[in-house]
Amino acid sequence: MDQNVNGQEKELTQLRINLREEQVPFFDDMELQRQLERADFDVDLASYRCLIIKAEECSLSVSGLSIADSSAYWLRLAAMYRPIGTTIA
Repeated sequence: MDQNVNGQEKELTQLRINLREEQVPFFDDMELQRQLERADFDVDLASYRCLIIKAEECSLSVSGLSIADSSAYWLRLAAMYRPIGTTIA
């Protein structure tokens, strides 16, 4: 049991690293855990799916202050983890 828990924590940590969560937080731990479970604990597949979510339109403009869209960056990262035989839409 402890080995399984330690393995899952290791996978969760790697997923956080792959997603650059320390630099650009987006997901909470519960959501990351759900994504890992959905991907049968395949960190690369979970990374791909989460990065596609992060790539959704993310520009912001408030009171004349604009933050550029960074979706292309997240899509490039997602391409590193893309499963064979799939495409990015």
